[in-house]
Amino acid sequence: MYGIHRSGHLALELPYLRPSIHARRANIIVKFQDIYGFIVEAAQSSSALKSSLRFSALVNTITLKKLVRKGIPPVLRPKVWFALSGAAKKKSTVPESYYEDLTEAVEGKVTPATRQIDHDLPRTFPGHPWLDTPEGHAALRRVLVAYSFRDCEVGYCQGLNYVAALLLLVMKTEEDAFWMLAILLENVLVNDCYTNNLSGCHVEQRVCKDLLLKKCPRIAAHLEALDCDVSLITTEWFLCLFSKSLPSETTLRVWDVLFYEGATVLFHVALAIFKMKEEELLMAHQVGDVINIIQRTTHQLFDPDELLMVS
Repeated sequence: MYGIHRSGHLALELPYLRPSIHARRANIIVKFQDIYGFIVEAAQSSSALKSSLRFSALVNTITLKKLVRKGIPPVLRPKVWFALSGAAKKKSTVPESYYEDLTEAVEGKVTPATRQIDHDLPRTFPGHPWLDTPEGHAALRRVLVAYSFRDCEVGYCQGLNYVAALLLLVMKTEEDAFWMLAILLENVLVNDCYTNNLSGCHVEQRVCKDLLLKKCPRIAAHLEALDCDVSLITTEWFLCLFSKSLPSETTLRVWDVLFYEGATVLFHVALAIFKMKEEELLMAHQVGDVINIIQRTTHQLFDPDELLMVS
């Protein structure tokens, strides 16, 4: 079981399953649970270990930007994110009890935002061994409700449930997850991405479409010929910051860069996904084919290095 407290640490009591040595030597694909509770394929299990070794070995020899691109080791990710993103600085500007006071002040209050949050909780990573439990739902609810009262203009927008859930798994405490969500929405991402009219998100979609036309003109022309609106695919990517589309560790590698370089990495990753399947996309005859190709690609992108290299 997992456990988390408002200021306590997430405890992973479930075994971190590893494929047997015989399975690894035989190159047999084995599914197992990663350190965040998501099911992945054993063939990709060494990614986190490789990033940890690279991080330790290169910390004194390359720039921080290149280091972040190599991947922040999971054990260091909470502290590195908190420092690099500016969340620690933002938290330091308010009383130490800010989050606890906020959650207590809003407890029991009902708003359109809280009703939507309650509706979305069971749909957030269903089947996850901790998130999809009463305890996990309660922790995620507190973070989302607290932020909805901190910023009434944003309140709550669908997609934030996935973002906050993954932040909870990484940051280990509700309070740190709350501040990471705050720095994302207030400093890292485009303004108005999550307001009621989603004006910022609409701007992102136009920019993404323009970039696709400039960087991948053949794909853009083919999609236009199929009358395929790119936003059908990319809106979810930007609202959920790829957390609903990419495998967990790949998403977190994208977020490593996001918290250091800013929101431009989201556009780079979006373009990279299209580039990786250019020839296959050009053979698609229907919009449904395009969507299936992209969904299959994102769900199987277990190698973060491949994706970030293209981006």
